Amino acid sequence: MLDLRYRSILGMALPLMASTFIQSIVLITDSSFLSRYDTIAFDAVGNGGLIYITCFMALVGISDGAQILMARRIGEKKENRLARIFGTTILANFLVSILLVGLMLFIIPSLITGYSKSLEIAKGQVDYLNIRTYGLFFAMISLAINAYLMAIGKTTIVFISAVFIAISNIGLDYFLIFGTEIIPEMGLKGAALASTLSDGIGMTFLIFALALNKKQKSHKLFAELSYNIDSLKEVVRIGFPIVFQGMIALSTWTIFFTWIEQIGEYELTISQTIRSLYFLAFVPIWGFGATTKTYVSQYLGKGELNQVKTVIKRIQLLSILFLFIFFHGAIFYPEGLIGLINPNEVYMQDSVDILKFITGSVVIYSVGSVFFQTINGSGNTKFTFYIELIAVIVYIISAYLLIKVFEVSIFWVWSVEYIYFITMSLFSVIYLKNFKWQKKQL
Repeated sequence: MLDLRYRSILGMALPLMASTFIQSIVLITDSSFLSRYDTIAFDAVGNGGLIYITCFMALVGISDGAQILMARRIGEKKENRLARIFGTTILANFLVSILLVGLMLFIIPSLITGYSKSLEIAKGQVDYLNIRTYGLFFAMISLAINAYLMAIGKTTIVFISAVFIAISNIGLDYFLIFGTEIIPEMGLKGAALASTLSDGIGMTFLIFALALNKKQKSHKLFAELSYNIDSLKEVVRIGFPIVFQGMIALSTWTIFFTWIEQIGEYELTISQTIRSLYFLAFVPIWGFGATTKTYVSQYLGKGELNQVKTVIKRIQLLSILFLFIFFHGAIFYPEGLIGLINPNEVYMQDSVDILKFITGSVVIYSVGSVFFQTINGSGNTKFTFYIELIAVIVYIISAYLLIKVFEVSIFWVWSVEYIYFITMSLFSVIYLKNFKWQKKQL
């Protein structure tokens, strides 16, 4: 059982933040290599990557649901059920992966070519996804293992797996994108292959690390690995609202970047640069978000509501502190950060202005996300889906008006981030204050 000391909270959150930070470094490295290789490839991989992440979020949602369930069973002292939840999660991820791979290989390519203004960017997205899609088969195993590890608080293994993925991805990126005397130059296809192979390396490490872990042996995770309809219903009931949350949020962002691509390649290149750096701000937010879900679920399972209120306040304080640590460069040296992604002076000033501008929006998100994940951790994922749905509807209407109707500059287009995060935070607070979320039974 996790305790409420700052040290314990950080003990769980820091490896998750380090893992997300490494993934951000990988994204920045990918973007840096591709911007130097070819601007069209840079833009295509940015938009294609958003489509991949949108589908990837389906697996994340199922695994988040499993994490919440396993953490609740630990709080209830019913750890004998973990092996069945884990096995069911792998089955559910496998079935969803098959569906997603079919969608990404046979349906999405025709949609991309239909809505893209630039045929070159559209072709690049399709070429990228034709390779990157297969990473979902590695992700379905990795995310199930991560869910178990986060539920029991063993997040260091998650961090180490991220290190393996990062090192392999950066090395493979360089050789596969630019080529060598032995390896042919592959460009954006090389970036896709590097990321997919790295996912496979990360999955392999996680399987071996889990097999050797003493905790899983005491839980008989492999010895009693199984699945049944009841467990599948539990995972689906808790996880699928999170699936739809993630997919709606990311698909909305994909639409947003598609509309920007229709404005022009200049605006798209600036926005993809901002997107790459944006993930630095998400390092502490997502790390503490995952921590919130586990803490809330465990303590509600134990029946200690007052402790839940304490942990919310502490996590919010830590989230703001670590947001400053990870994202202070957006205010103090934005040119340096932009230069890491795209050193071309043509894009510099507008990119700097936008990066400074959006900093306030992620401060709002760092606080609001803890409220949002508290609702998820309580198991009331249906209501977080409703909150997400309201927020993205407001977001997409605002984006449409700014881009299509009023045709404002790219600087003001990015004000939609404030609209989204304020809406999400406000409705999360309203729900926590007015509904009996703490009595949810799982």
